[in-house]
Amino acid sequence: MTILPARKSVSVLILLFIALWIARCAVNPVTGKRELMLLSEQEEIALGQEYDPQVVSMYGVYDDPKLTAFITDLGNRIAKISHRPNLQFHFRLLDSPVINAFAVPGGYVYITRGIMAYLNSEAEFAGVLGHEIGHITARHSAKQLSQQQLAQFGLGVGVLATSEFVSREAAQVVGMGAQLGMGLLFLRFSRDHERQSDQLGVEYATKVHYDAREMAHFFQTLERMTPAEQSEGLPGWFSTHPSPTERVAKIRRMADQQRQKLGVSDLKVNRESYLRRIDGLVYGDDPRQGFVENNMFYHPDLKFRFPTPKGWKTVNTPTQVQIVSSDQKAAIIFKIAEGATPQQAAQIFLNESKATVINARNKRVSGLPARVLRSEISGQSGKTAVLSYFIKYAGNVYVFHGLSAPATFSSYEKILRSTMEGFRKLTDPRILNVKPERIRIKKIPRRMTLQEALKRFKVPNERWEEIALLNGMELSANLTKGMLIKIVSR
Repeated sequence: MTILPARKSVSVLILLFIALWIARCAVNPVTGKRELMLLSEQEEIALGQEYDPQVVSMYGVYDDPKLTAFITDLGNRIAKISHRPNLQFHFRLLDSPVINAFAVPGGYVYITRGIMAYLNSEAEFAGVLGHEIGHITARHSAKQLSQQQLAQFGLGVGVLATSEFVSREAAQVVGMGAQLGMGLLFLRFSRDHERQSDQLGVEYATKVHYDAREMAHFFQTLERMTPAEQSEGLPGWFSTHPSPTERVAKIRRMADQQRQKLGVSDLKVNRESYLRRIDGLVYGDDPRQGFVENNMFYHPDLKFRFPTPKGWKTVNTPTQVQIVSSDQKAAIIFKIAEGATPQQAAQIFLNESKATVINARNKRVSGLPARVLRSEISGQSGKTAVLSYFIKYAGNVYVFHGLSAPATFSSYEKILRSTMEGFRKLTDPRILNVKPERIRIKKIPRRMTLQEALKRFKVPNERWEEIALLNGMELSANLTKGMLIKIVSR
């Protein structure tokens, strides 16, 4: 290996940077200016195609064909008048209660049912959708990734380790790798990027004849919220967007300017039609897909339960359950394994992971056939101790993987085994018949305040503030006869 003198190596880097600039300089579709872009449009599209199935698999798609069709139709209308009308866009409604919308390079836009619940008109939604489309048309994610690649090249940064206790190789094998790689989706945009996307959201919403001033109402709702700890591992707008306070006045001002610029006056809000569209939408966590109560994880649809360690954080997604210790030095991954029997599933795991087997045995867990493995996965990024229980139940083989650094494994082993050996068939009728809460739309019979209406519709008074927030109103708001509001019920 030849090592260049420091001064000469800097010169080479500068020349290489100039060459990169000339070779990969592209015109930004929004600004019309040339800028360094290490990702071509085809590479952007390929990146989106790579990440889309991971997002769908991890968070799930919400099954509502009519609402999905509305989102897709409005999204395509906005895309056609955007700065990249020839790019094929894809719109997904995710089955997550987290209040969020985000975009992936190449035309992939994701809307959670959580954000749909808190929006209160088609105009608000058009602004949010236009904002996310704006991130794509202005190539914000591609620009962020280009800057990261350049920084990594210049500084010699290698692949980041996934954590201090689990190797990158182990994370990939047990299924953590995909989620840990999702950081791409939630890159923090600069304030300039966010301001530009706000402006584009206003412009696009106005061009499809919605009143973009309504977008400010949603930011006012966000301003009133306290960012709660999210249960699904999906960052909300609280963590990926700047404070809403400063944006409300700017959005209203931009909306007025855009209205004058386009010379339009017949702008729509469509509050009632939007509320009718989300009538019946699942609100909050869907207990049918699994939930924790008193340190016990229940899955009513799949009819099983198992204990969760006290003080550990549980993240439930459609593909797996992750349980992480409070010191973040141990974790349990639970999911459906490949294979028809516990023995076959264990062998598939060993073949994929190339793990070193420390011991293995067959046993029964709550009367169910199981295979227990103690193994160690080695790789360039370190070693990980793994305890695995493969359990056959109701036509599936379920697997628990307990992970820790080899040096600390013994201090967690008892806790890991307690969770895994606590797997049981679920028989409690109260749990088996649990139903999710849903948005219900009610019509106001006469003039009254929102508080009076919530009392009339038998909403518990401890939830009045929550439901007021859901409606984007104060409890003292005056309602007129025939007006629609949201409440929540099972």
